[in-house]
Amino acid sequence: MRQVAPGSGRKIDDMSAESAKPVSRQERKQRTRQALLDAALAQLADHPFAVLSLREVTKQADIVPTAFYRHFVSMDELGLVLLGESMAVLHRMLEAARDSGTEFDEVAHNVVRTLHEYTRAHEAHFRFLTRERHGGAGAVPQAARTELRMFAGDLAVDLARFDCLRRWRTDDLRMLADMIVTMLLSTAVELIETAPRSAESDEQILGVAENRLKLIARGAEHWG
Repeated sequence: MRQVAPGSGRKIDDMSAESAKPVSRQERKQRTRQALLDAALAQLADHPFAVLSLREVTKQADIVPTAFYRHFVSMDELGLVLLGESMAVLHRMLEAARDSGTEFDEVAHNVVRTLHEYTRAHEAHFRFLTRERHGGAGAVPQAARTELRMFAGDLAVDLARFDCLRRWRTDDLRMLADMIVTMLLSTAVELIETAPRSAESDEQILGVAENRLKLIARGAEHWG
């Protein structure tokens, strides 16, 4: 006869009780809200936000269209929440790359590798962000451009720690930061859109990105 380890029956009972625990109304609401965000992000893999359909989003989230308004005032509000999630990914990436050293070549290598890691882990957010950056006059594209300008401002502050940049004017640091952000986002797009995907193709893209970043750095050393 198979023996049961002491206490194992109690553990199984506890797990069963846990799984049978009723889900609160607030938890159900949060799950539905997240399902809408996930459905929208999935739809945005092939479409810009401007043509995103509320009906298609709610269909994929498996709720009736009228239930959407229990969670978001409008599609623009949903888009702004997605933008907030996407920008949070970028800020975490900047934080992860912040302690990359003080030598340009070392920093370029580490920043590009960090970008690769975050792009592969959050492709949908990077795709959404890079597309909306050039998305026209809607509320979400405008907010995306504003958020990216603010992100470049944060990067400009980080750049000032390099010896050759400490005496740069704020406007010049912002210009340099904008160039780096544009290059990094372009690299993210290349990583996402490359086909067929392979370790070799990724390495080629990363090598080019690293050289671009080094070229920007070399120019910065002799600016002004």
